[in-house]
Amino acid sequence: MSDEVVVVVAGGDPPHPEAALAVPAGAVVIAADRGLEHALALGLEVTTAVGDFDSASPETVTNAESAGVHIVRHPPEKDATDLELALDTALTLSPSRIVVLAGDGGRLDHLLSTLLLLSSAKYERTQIDAFVGAARVHVIREGREIAGEPGALVSLLALHGPAEGVRTEGLAYPLEGERLEPGSSRGVSNVLVADVARVTLESGVVLAIQIPASEEDLSPGARASARALPLGPRTAGARLKPGTDRS
Repeated sequence: MSDEVVVVVAGGDPPHPEAALAVPAGAVVIAADRGLEHALALGLEVTTAVGDFDSASPETVTNAESAGVHIVRHPPEKDATDLELALDTALTLSPSRIVVLAGDGGRLDHLLSTLLLLSSAKYERTQIDAFVGAARVHVIREGREIAGEPGALVSLLALHGPAEGVRTEGLAYPLEGERLEPGSSRGVSNVLVADVARVTLESGVVLAIQIPASEEDLSPGARASARALPLGPRTAGARLKPGTDRS
């Protein structure tokens, strides 16, 4: 595995404009179908574009190919989404980390499948982070550190089975070796109280979703943490404060 970071730009709705701040200089950029248009709009240099290209304009695809972008075409009737095909292409480069840039609008089934896809076992050897709209999403196995601004909301969701022994530091409602079940709201709407939160777990997979204190106007501090998105080992979770309704 290399130390390379690969950025995958999804199709559908465009990513948040601030998402470009998470792209390291010189990173390989792979676009999924209409993600080609989104990547170019963000000023990113695309290496490869993958998909059936039923969403990207033919002119954009033709111009990109003429400019040297490697275009990998798939038939419309296929067994994987364009994003999954792009992630699989990224995986062939054996990167240490994949960063996905995606919008949070459009079809609900696509949004849900995107979040589940990020935590797929086939990507377990690669650190996976994503910007989905204004939210930051981190796949946690064993442990991660989550950088952000105090006041940001952090939700921890167990996927593909229970997450055991979940512990958190730097969150308002700590978890202390607890079990998170898939479908449970136990880890929803915690609050970041430090610049960095730590999340660890003994087994399982947790999706950490961080919502900035203001989705409309990301502050300079949030932008700085976006630039520093490289995150290391750890986990997060939530404990309801007595008498508090966080629904």
